[in-house]
Amino acid sequence: MVRVFVPIPMEYNILNKPVKKIQRVVYLGTPELAVLPLISLVNAGYEIPLVISRRDKRRGRGKVQTSSPVKNEAQRLGIPVSSNMDDIQSVQADIGIVIAFGELIPTSILSYLKMINMHFSLLPRWRGAAPLERAILAGDKSTGVCIMDVEETLDTGGVYRSVKVPIEPEATLGELQNICISRGTELLLECLKRGFASPVAQAGEVTYAHKISSNDLEIVWTDSAEQILRKVRLGRAWTTIGGKRLNVRDANIFKDTDLPAGERSGNLVGSGDGTVELVTVQPEGKKELSAKDWINGLKPEIYEFTEHG
Repeated sequence: MVRVFVPIPMEYNILNKPVKKIQRVVYLGTPELAVLPLISLVNAGYEIPLVISRRDKRRGRGKVQTSSPVKNEAQRLGIPVSSNMDDIQSVQADIGIVIAFGELIPTSILSYLKMINMHFSLLPRWRGAAPLERAILAGDKSTGVCIMDVEETLDTGGVYRSVKVPIEPEATLGELQNICISRGTELLLECLKRGFASPVAQAGEVTYAHKISSNDLEIVWTDSAEQILRKVRLGRAWTTIGGKRLNVRDANIFKDTDLPAGERSGNLVGSGDGTVELVTVQPEGKKELSAKDWINGLKPEIYEFTEHG
């Protein structure tokens, strides 16, 4: 009698060791940035028994109660949502995935369920809340995405996998976010499929990406034109002219004119080392419009920006 042995399918990690197949995932995320990975996990066949997202906030002039983008998407997908991390202990899952959640995970939860984080930098550079924003402001030529272990302390865990992402000279924050979340989602799905193996401890100089404040985004006209454009690329740069705030949505470096810092000629403004061309602006309390249309409605005597920096 001939016996036929049929091999049993088994998942392997990147060290080629058999691992338990991951099926059920608790997902923690809040902003629009974290929506794509949630959708991708569902489309890849993973079961999401629970989504944790930060609690609803009152926004706008009417103080309307607004849910986070991740909560809205989870509800659309029919997935239970909570803002209470303790609810994680009421479900059975193989792993927790954290993406732009916005809160530290307490020891009680980490002891209950292993957590993996997608972080948008090449650690240990730019640990913290605003890694892509700080990378742009610092003039970094590249950044990346790390799939890392979650610890109780901020972004200190070992790294399972990472991918380097170049920062194009004129890339906006939104464009860079889209690239990083796409590459990061691919990397996450690969880790889930092949296994995580052992994380590698972070090595190198540690820098912190502190949360971006409004003061960080005020244009200082004595700065270089390049430094000013880095703030504009974040999407919320602002300055003051005629006693009112002006948001600068888009701008270019204009090389053929030399104006004193803060002085305006048409839609051109002098900086510390050259001239900035305003392209799109948003006056205080008004809609976004082209800089040339804004200037057409500006009083002739208003030609200089206020320097607060």
